[in-house]
Amino acid sequence: SCASAARLSSSAFKSASSPQLRVRRTALRANRTALTSAAMKTVPLQVGFVGTGLIGNVTVKQVAAHAPTLLASSGLDLRIAGATDSKSMIIAASDGGMTAGSVGAGAEGRVGQWDAAALDATVSPVDLAAFTAALVAKAAACGGGAVIVDNTSSDDVADMYAGWLAAGVHVVTPNKKANSGDLARYQSTLAAAAEGGAKWMVEGTIGAGLPIVSTLRSLRASGDSIKIVQGIFSGTMSFLFNTWDPETQPFSDVVVAARAAGFTEPDPRDDLNGLDVARKVVIAARESGLDLSLADVAVRSLVPGALEACTPEEYMARLPEFDGVIAGEAREAAAEGMVLRFVGKVDMVAKTGSVELAKFPCTHPFAGLQGADNIIEVQSTRYSAEMGSTPLIIRGPGAGAHVTAGGVFGD
Repeated sequence: SCASAARLSSSAFKSASSPQLRVRRTALRANRTALTSAAMKTVPLQVGFVGTGLIGNVTVKQVAAHAPTLLASSGLDLRIAGATDSKSMIIAASDGGMTAGSVGAGAEGRVGQWDAAALDATVSPVDLAAFTAALVAKAAACGGGAVIVDNTSSDDVADMYAGWLAAGVHVVTPNKKANSGDLARYQSTLAAAAEGGAKWMVEGTIGAGLPIVSTLRSLRASGDSIKIVQGIFSGTMSFLFNTWDPETQPFSDVVVAARAAGFTEPDPRDDLNGLDVARKVVIAARESGLDLSLADVAVRSLVPGALEACTPEEYMARLPEFDGVIAGEAREAAAEGMVLRFVGKVDMVAKTGSVELAKFPCTHPFAGLQGADNIIEVQSTRYSAEMGSTPLIIRGPGAGAHVTAGGVFGD
C-alpha cells in the first residue's frame, strides 16, 4: 500500500542517514581521494614554443600561469623548455623547465631580450635543429614527452612537422600552411604522426579558439557522418556584411571604414578575394573526411577584375565605381526577405568546397551575427531534420590573441 511504501521509504532514509553510515561514507570518500592521489601519474611534457609574436607570447604566459593548476588537478606537468623567434632561442637550463613564476615579467619583447637569469635559461642564436634536439633530450631525461607549439605562419616551419611527428614530438599550431596547403604534404604529415605515435593538433587554424576542429573530429570519431559544413569563417567579411546597410551607404564606404579601424588587411583585397576563407574551407573539408586542395574550391572574389592588379591606393580610390553591382545583389536579396553573407561551404555529399556570396533568410543564424564574430553550421546524420534536430551551431570570436592562444593551449 501507499502507506507501507511511505513507511519503508522513511525507514530507508533514516537508515541511510544514520551516524554509522555517515562515518563509513566519510571514510570511503577519504579512501577514494587517497587512492586517486596515489594512482595519479605525473606526466612531464617538455614544451617548446616556435614563434613568440603576439599570439605566441600570450600562449607562453597562459601556459606558465596555469601549469601549476594542471599539475595539481590532473598530473600533467607542463614544463616550458624553450622558445624561439626568427633571431634567437632560449632554452631552460634544467629539465624542470623555465622558472614559471618569472615568465610573466621575464618573457617580454624579442626572445633575445628575455630575462634569462630570472628564467634560469640561456639565450643563443636560433637553430631549430638544435632547439628540437634539446627538447627531445629533456623529454628523455625526465621520462616524459615533447611538444612543439608553432605560432608562426611560416611554410618553412610547417615543412618540419613531418620530421618532428615521426620522431614522436607532438605538434600544436594555429599555422594554416600545412593543413590547408599541398595535399601530398598534408597526407605525409598525417602519416608521420601515425608512424611516430604523436599528435598534430590544429584547433587554432580555423575560428581562433572556437571548438570547430575538435567538434568535427569528435563527431566522426563517435560514428556520425558529416553532410555539410558552412559558415562565416572570416572576421573581416563578417564585420563588413554585419555592419553594411545597403539602403543607406555604398559598400565601398564600409570597406574604407573597416580598413581604417584595422578590421581588414592593409590591402583589403587580401580579405575580399576569398582566399583566406577558401583555406579554411579546405581545413574543414579535410577534418570532415574530404581531401580537397585549394585549387578544388570554387571562390567568388569580391575584388573587381579591373582592380586585381593595381596598387592598394588605386584599388581604394576606384572601388566606388563598382558599388552598383553588389548593391543590386543586396536589393534582390532584400526583395526575397533575405540578406547577403560571405560564406565558405563544404558539401560532403557533392564532394565540393566553395566560397560564395549567398542569400539567407532573416531568421537564419547567419543573418543575426554581430560584429566580427565567426559562425559555423554543421549538418550531419545526427544533427538533421530527419533525426528531429536542428544543425549544430558554433559561434564566437574568430580572431584575437587571447582566444587564439586559448585554443592553442587547449590542444
